[in-house]
Amino acid sequence: MSMKRTNVYADPEDLAIIKEAAKRRGVSEAEIIRQGIHLAAMANRVWDEPLFSRTFEGPGRTPSKAEVRDVVGDAVRRKTDSGTAA
Repeated sequence: MSMKRTNVYADPEDLAIIKEAAKRRGVSEAEIIRQGIHLAAMANRVWDEPLFSRTFEGPGRTPSKAEVRDVVGDAVRRKTDSGTAA
């Protein structure tokens, strides 16, 4: 993979932390900075397709904690009653 050189301004305290981490991990400071750039790029990427392409049946609202607890409890009881529980 080819790389492109760029210049950035960074906080001296951040650079000191990167320097310490590079020494501790046995990698270059540049490698840690490249990893950080990659994470920032992926966090801000706009995807061509939605994360979820299917729709699911439901009430059209976020369930309450009590509703989630009840549904999970019912599923656990069904699994236990069928004899498949660990």
